[in-house]
Amino acid sequence: MGGAETAGLAIVAGTGDLPRLLAEECVASGRSYLVVVFEGTNLDWLEGHPVYRVPIEKPGRLIKHLKSNRIEAVVFAGAMVRPDINPVKLDILGAKLAASVLSGSKKGDDAVLREVAATFENAGFIVEAAHSVMPTLLPRAGVLGEIQPSAMDRSDVVRAAELTRKLGELDVGQGAVVVQGLCLGLETLQGTDRMLEFVARTENVRPNPKNGRGVLFKAPKPQQDRRMDLPVIGVETVRKAHAAGLGGIAIAAGGVMVPGLAETLAEADRLGLFLWCRAEE
Repeated sequence: MGGAETAGLAIVAGTGDLPRLLAEECVASGRSYLVVVFEGTNLDWLEGHPVYRVPIEKPGRLIKHLKSNRIEAVVFAGAMVRPDINPVKLDILGAKLAASVLSGSKKGDDAVLREVAATFENAGFIVEAAHSVMPTLLPRAGVLGEIQPSAMDRSDVVRAAELTRKLGELDVGQGAVVVQGLCLGLETLQGTDRMLEFVARTENVRPNPKNGRGVLFKAPKPQQDRRMDLPVIGVETVRKAHAAGLGGIAIAAGGVMVPGLAETLAEADRLGLFLWCRAEE
């Protein structure tokens, strides 16, 4: 089997920009690849890319197809909603995986993802991280844009990082919103966008913005398998943070991907938000 750098790659694609960017990276680097799309997932960028559509109940069929096409590595990219599984359609491997996932789901998303990764590894595939396929997804540490966080912003980030770590230890979420020391939002299964929309509706409970507008902090879970489900922010995150009245976004250095970094920074600067890639202190 070839090394991860040269192995043919299956991009198991959810929604969002990330799977498209990985496919384009493969094209640019000359790496062979195949985009895997589960039935029911609608993507508008697939034209011109090699695509294999498969029911989510048929992992055995998927693995057989990947091997017959000399695919040796797999990367999971993009958002995926929890699927409705039809037990009647499950193949043998699907039934085995479904039982493992059901058991793991009681522990949290990370446990489920580890079961999925183990299934592909046991079949002989390399499970790659998106940021190993495309290293530029992880920005350098430091304040990335023109706006600098204030002393209050930095204090709020410390508080939000503490809350996010506690959430992660429980395998619940990867982000928090703090305004002048007060927690206005914790990320759960609904995700970052829904949390920010909730914060945007809480004007009646937030402190005077003159003393600090608040921050969004994102980080991976402490025990997380960083090959899968690493947090992602982008232009829409910046816009929703601005709509929520926040002063900026901080992310854990080396732990949060930013597809389209230049566009994200430009939007943050335009809207007057700081973007801080914070090294662990």
